Amino acid sequence: MVLSKTEVTKTQDKESNLSVGEQGAPTDSNRFDALLGKLSRWFERSPLPEPEQLQALFLASPKDEAANQLAREWSKRYRESDEAQRHSMLSALGKAGTEAGLTEESAMRLFRRLYAQSDSLELMVQLRADLLRWRKQDVGLSGLEHTLASLLSNWFDVGMLELRHINWDSPASLLEKLIKYEAVHEIRSWEDMRRRVAADRRCYAFFHPRMSNVPLIFVEVAFAENMVADVQTLLDPALPIDPLHKARWAIFYSISTTQTGLRGISFGNFLLKRVIEELKNELPKLKAFATLSPIPGFTKWLEQQPADAVKTMLGSLAGQTDSPEDADGAWWRQVLQEAAGAETPEAVKRCGMRLAARYLTALEDGQPLDAVARFHLGNGARIERLNWAADLSPKGRKQSCGMMVNYLYEPDQLDTNRAQLEAGKPRIARAVQKL
Repeated sequence: MVLSKTEVTKTQDKESNLSVGEQGAPTDSNRFDALLGKLSRWFERSPLPEPEQLQALFLASPKDEAANQLAREWSKRYRESDEAQRHSMLSALGKAGTEAGLTEESAMRLFRRLYAQSDSLELMVQLRADLLRWRKQDVGLSGLEHTLASLLSNWFDVGMLELRHINWDSPASLLEKLIKYEAVHEIRSWEDMRRRVAADRRCYAFFHPRMSNVPLIFVEVAFAENMVADVQTLLDPALPIDPLHKARWAIFYSISTTQTGLRGISFGNFLLKRVIEELKNELPKLKAFATLSPIPGFTKWLEQQPADAVKTMLGSLAGQTDSPEDADGAWWRQVLQEAAGAETPEAVKRCGMRLAARYLTALEDGQPLDAVARFHLGNGARIERLNWAADLSPKGRKQSCGMMVNYLYEPDQLDTNRAQLEAGKPRIARAVQKL
C-alpha cells in the first residue's frame, strides 16, 4: 500500500437582444418563460430536454436571462452526470446546433454562454475532452469541437500561464496530481515522488490563473556531470543526492500534459524555453541542456516494415548476424525486444541502433514520424545520441526495444535547427548519422 505524503513525511521528517424565432424579431418573453418552466422541471427529473429547447443556447442574446438560466442548469447537470449521461447531453446539444443551422458565431455564443454562466474553465476543458471522444459517433459534435478548440487556444494563451517550481513542500494534493498525470515514467510511490523533487532535481509546471490547482503540463529535470544515457539509474529512489556544484548538464527526462481537452494547444516549447532560462539563472555553471527521451512509435513502425525495406536499411550489417534472408521488421522487433538488457551480440545491437536511427530521421509530409521527435526537433533541438538498453521497463521494451534518445538543446542553434527541419533536413549529430 502506498503511503500518503503526510505519512512519508512523518517517517522521514517530513454578448442585440435577439432570441429564438425569426431573425430580428422581438423577444417573445412568454415563450421563454414557458421554456424556462419546462427546463426547470426537466432538471428535476431524468429525461433530457428536446433539442429544439436547447436551441436557445445557440440563438438567444447573451443577455437573455432564460437562456442564461438554462446554461447554468445545463452546466450543473453536466458536471454531476456520469459518462453515459454526458454523452446523451452532448448528443442533444449537437442535434440542437444542427437544427438551429450551426455557424461558427452561434457555436461561439454557446460556449461563451456556458463559460460565463458556469464560471468554470475546467468545465470547458472537460467539454472539449468529451467532444474529442465522441465527435466521430455524433455528426453534430465535430463543428462544436472545432469551435471550442479555437476558444480554448485563446483562453490558454501562453502569456496568461504561470510557471511554478514544484518541490516536496508543495501541497500534497498537487503532488498527487503529478503522480496521476505522469505519462512517461510512472511514479510508483511517495518515495519515488520525493526523489524526483529532491535538491538535485527540478520540476516545473504551467498553471492557468482560472485553474490554479491544476498543472497543465510539467517537466522533470535532473542534473548531472555528463549527458545521461539510461533512465534506470536516474529513477532509482535510493540514488544519492548529488551536490549542485558538480552539475554541468540539465537533463529533461519527462514532459507530461494533463488535460485531454487541451490537445493540440501547445505549451511544451514555451515551457522548455522558460525552464532553460530559469535554470541558467539559478545555476550559471550549467553548460548544456538535453533530454533523455522515449521513442514511442518505434516498434509499431518496425513491425510494419517488409523484409526488403529492412534489408536495405541494414545493408552489410544484416550479414553480420544470423538473421534469415526474409527477416522482416516483425522478426527484428522480437529479436531486439528479447536482446534488450541481455548479453547482446554487438552486431545485433548495431542493427537495432541503425533501425532506430532510420526511424527517428524518417519524415512524412516534412515532419518526423515519431511524435516525441516531432516535438523536440520542432522546438529546434537536434538528435544527439541513441542509447541502447536505456529503458528496460516493460513499457520501454514494448515501445522501443529498450532504446532511448538524447535531444540536445543549444539555445543559440534552435532557430537554425528549426529552419533545417522545415527544409526537410533535421539536424542530426554525426555519431547518429554513422549508425
